[in-house]
Amino acid sequence: MTDDDHLRHRSSFGAAAGAYAAHRPDYAPAAVRWALQPAPGRRVLDLGAGTGKLTGCLLAAGVEVVAVEPDPAMLAELRRELPQVRALTGCAESIPLPDGSVDAVLSGNAMHWFEMDAAGTEIARVLAPGGVLAGLWNLFDDSVAWVAGLAEVGGSAAIGPRDVPASWRTGTARMHLPPAGGPARFGAAEQAEFPHGQRRTAESLVATLGTKAGVLVMPEHERESLLARARDFLAGRPETAGGEFVLPMLTGVLRARRL
Repeated sequence: MTDDDHLRHRSSFGAAAGAYAAHRPDYAPAAVRWALQPAPGRRVLDLGAGTGKLTGCLLAAGVEVVAVEPDPAMLAELRRELPQVRALTGCAESIPLPDGSVDAVLSGNAMHWFEMDAAGTEIARVLAPGGVLAGLWNLFDDSVAWVAGLAEVGGSAAIGPRDVPASWRTGTARMHLPPAGGPARFGAAEQAEFPHGQRRTAESLVATLGTKAGVLVMPEHERESLLARARDFLAGRPETAGGEFVLPMLTGVLRARRL
């Protein structure tokens, strides 16, 4: 992906903020607990918070949360849904918080959009010594036959390499943290996965796919064609054709501690 493509993809979500809030999943509670487990305290930054999918999980975990998000439409959805949360305009490369002000920085399905050379230094700045940086990604469990079929029908725009477990483990996850012992001073990365699921119908799962960056940036006729193929596939599968079902997922977590 070129730099221009990367910018176009990461700035695509605001136009679909309402759909994102309605259809994207939350995160497995066990994954959130594991991400936070080594943190020295309860002050947590949700960085690239979007519409607050992870923010709500952090509130449920009983920590003190501040959310930072660059897109005004996404931030407006977060503030509407979670008015009790301190929610600030900012980005990973320029975090509007003081030095050492949080014990953990978590990011839900957003860390791959960070410019980590700059973001790693900023994240290290706002973290207290021994603080935790963790990225969480919701993954489609393509060990389930119908999910693998949907991934094939949708193609990489809808279900890309970082959206399925095997390629997330081997090819993408470790790219999204600062190098161990580098200028930002993080230790070695740890990785874990946790079972998760989301109740969907065929139509709401198609709507979920429509919130993926690769789909949002498509020309309209290509997007509608892709979503129609996904809709036809789901209508033809016994697991998904008859009302509500659980979309099998995993929440993958990558974490490292500030040295």
